[in-house]
Amino acid sequence: MALGLGTRGRAVDDDGDSSAGSMGPRRVSPDTLHVKDGSFGYDPEGQGGKEGRKMSRIAPLGAINVPGRQADVGKQMELEATNAIKYRTCSWQKTAALLFAEYICLAIMSFPYSYSVLGLVPGLIVTVVVAFSVLYTSLIVWEFCLRHPEIRDVCDVGQMLYWNWRWVWYATAVMFLLNNTFIQGLHVLTGAKYLNTMSNGAVCTVGFSAITAVISWACSLPRTFDTLSKLATVSAFLTFVSVLLAAIFAGIEGHPDGYNKGGAKGLLVGEPKVLVVAAPGTGFVSGMNAFLNISYTFIGQITIPSFIAEMKQPEDFPKALWVVTAAEIIVFSAVGAVVYAYTGTQYNTAPAFGSLGNEVYKKVSFSFMIPTLIFLGVLYASVSARFIFFRIFEGTRHKGNHTILGWSVWAGILAASWVVAFIIAEVIPFFSDLLSLMSSLFDSFFGFIFWGTAYFRMRKADYGDGWIKRRGIRGILGVILNVIIILIGLFMLTGGTYATCQSIIDNYNAGLVGGVFSCKDNGL
Repeated sequence: MALGLGTRGRAVDDDGDSSAGSMGPRRVSPDTLHVKDGSFGYDPEGQGGKEGRKMSRIAPLGAINVPGRQADVGKQMELEATNAIKYRTCSWQKTAALLFAEYICLAIMSFPYSYSVLGLVPGLIVTVVVAFSVLYTSLIVWEFCLRHPEIRDVCDVGQMLYWNWRWVWYATAVMFLLNNTFIQGLHVLTGAKYLNTMSNGAVCTVGFSAITAVISWACSLPRTFDTLSKLATVSAFLTFVSVLLAAIFAGIEGHPDGYNKGGAKGLLVGEPKVLVVAAPGTGFVSGMNAFLNISYTFIGQITIPSFIAEMKQPEDFPKALWVVTAAEIIVFSAVGAVVYAYTGTQYNTAPAFGSLGNEVYKKVSFSFMIPTLIFLGVLYASVSARFIFFRIFEGTRHKGNHTILGWSVWAGILAASWVVAFIIAEVIPFFSDLLSLMSSLFDSFFGFIFWGTAYFRMRKADYGDGWIKRRGIRGILGVILNVIIILIGLFMLTGGTYATCQSIIDNYNAGLVGGVFSCKDNGL
């Protein structure tokens, strides 16, 4: 059983007392928790014996300005039991639906391009390695949230990780909001790309972008992840249908788009060429961009603390994570490899829908992607809105009830985020490269550096000084693995930033940078 971590264990009171039915009160330290074997369905370190593995807090109760009485899942559920809007309502299945919708998205259709740069075999290896590294770090996020059930989002995590320095919370909050808003902006532009493709550019692209932003705002209005999970299920399923159709169509059509047309550089000639390894002379910038493209599709740990904060039984989170990771590896690898095999290095585009030579095939497969074009931006808008809304109304009736003020502020926050996303997407002429730049700067922390740091902080809290020697080979291997994770984050931060900046310069020199509020057709 778990102390202070879930509804199935003993609940730790404000003064440190705990109760478990007829067993009576027992004094425990609120800063130290013990997890019994199997009570959470997964032991990240695989040790602990009959008494379970010690799991200690790295920050005292109340460190993130949340009342101490809420540092327990059971108490949080009790406190909102009479509310009209309840947040701790997600099962692991609903959380899995949210994760599916976040990861099974349009970005899958850029894998063929990445494989064409890296080569098929290295591309598949990178896909599997990145998938398991993200799985491991996501389990660390989960373990950290179990130790600190009062966490509401990744900003709280950032402050706790770095010794409760308040400036870290503000820095994390800036990265968090910028990251999410830029992802919203990407989906504003992608929605316009879809509408232009379907209508053959019937309306100015700015108009299509505005239409996408308004629809996205309306879909963002539900206040709980429990409600959004229903939309997520539809989004993930139709996205799977979309990429499956694209792979099938690529295989059954005669030739890919642009077949033997020569193109501006005369490269669109011959049968599709599939490279087993990267072509000789492949540059660092193009290779790095292909690697980052795969990595960014997997990296989504920024939302995990927010999802766990609304789970009824957060100990079940690994079930959702394992299911989604298995699906990611299968779908990403299979779709990327099949589409690349039929479109080759010469003819593939990103997204790969543009590689389909049959116009009907292109529009049909792309149309099934509509829900995710909307929903993924909606999901990140909702996560950002929670961050602001909860801090405005924490401890008031407006947070958990249907009040005019509560709903007005919620809708206003969402509207502001979508207006900013729309403006950013339209004003910045090299938006796609800028999004990659932001990802290099932020995902390096949210995907790797934070969680390598979390591993060291948690093990030090559990075992004290000398914990590496005390834990033997397991401690040594853990240190090596998490140092590598931090180094990967630093590599993305430095190498990724350099590659993206160079790409921006190259695009300017090539005259490929668009204008502000452009009406130019951006359809496939």
